[in-house]
Amino acid sequence: MSFGHPLLLLTLLVVPAAGGLYLVLERRPARYAMTFTNLEVLASVTGNRSVRRYVPPALMLLALATLCVALARPHRSTLVPSDRATVILVVDVSGSMRATDVKPTRLGAAQAAVRKFLDKVPARVHVGLIAFSGEAQVAAPPTTDHEVVRESLDTLGLFSGFGGTAIGDALAAAVELAKPPTPGSTQTIAFTIASQTKSPVSILFLSDGHQTRGLLQPFEGADRARRAGIPVYTIALGTPNGVLNRPPGGFGGGFGGPQRIPVPPDPETLREIAGVTGGKFFEARSAHAVESAYQNLGSVVAREPGRKEVTNEFLALGAILLVAAGGLSALLAPRLP
Repeated sequence: MSFGHPLLLLTLLVVPAAGGLYLVLERRPARYAMTFTNLEVLASVTGNRSVRRYVPPALMLLALATLCVALARPHRSTLVPSDRATVILVVDVSGSMRATDVKPTRLGAAQAAVRKFLDKVPARVHVGLIAFSGEAQVAAPPTTDHEVVRESLDTLGLFSGFGGTAIGDALAAAVELAKPPTPGSTQTIAFTIASQTKSPVSILFLSDGHQTRGLLQPFEGADRARRAGIPVYTIALGTPNGVLNRPPGGFGGGFGGPQRIPVPPDPETLREIAGVTGGKFFEARSAHAVESAYQNLGSVVAREPGRKEVTNEFLALGAILLVAAGGLSALLAPRLP
């Protein structure tokens, strides 16, 4: 913990001074002697208070100390919102994303969740979008114009295909689009953004299937992100019993009757990708779960180490202690019949 005005911590010296003054006054002999003939009643009123009588003044001193700390403007280390972050959204648009085990479809649920993410992300955060199936394509380069990303999101169905799922290649493409610059590297838009703003970079990766195509294996793509220092936050979308209904003749023509093709997600691979890169894994089996995952990610990505002032918290604690001290003092005060 740090303080905006550390010299004001010297006001804490008031606390032991006030405690000492209380003890002196409490032990001072009475100026006038009083007589009370009924000693049994007097004992019942004043007995068993040797410890309890110190509780209210102790709370009062603790409240005073808390308020003195508040004067010094305390701060704690935490992750604070960064308006200059870069977030690359990577969305699986392979054929299995047309499965309806997540309503309305897996892809539709993903699009709805990303829209809410874009509504809440700070305006100065650069957001990019990559769509992938058998290969990865940049749908929107990193930009602060989130409307461009939203429009690209609406057209993800045009990228949708049945050419397989290239998780490793998609990760590599996201890293190339978003990673911080390295000596001698080609300067892409994201490289320039990162070098000028020193901004944190994150990848949000949503997929529902196993790797079926691509030049790189998933962990090869994850290793590129790890070496670039980019955390990958993964979401496994879909249910284990998810199926894709293939119409008669197949999606691309040909012959054959209707088919039900199992399309279970691969949570273990996505969990390991997140673990290797220092990200976080989410498993989403419903549209609500997808939205919750993106909301949770909103509290993690687009943030950087910083300090947050907690003066109000100390003031609130001091007020609570003062009220408690006053209440206990009234309850424990002796009452003569």
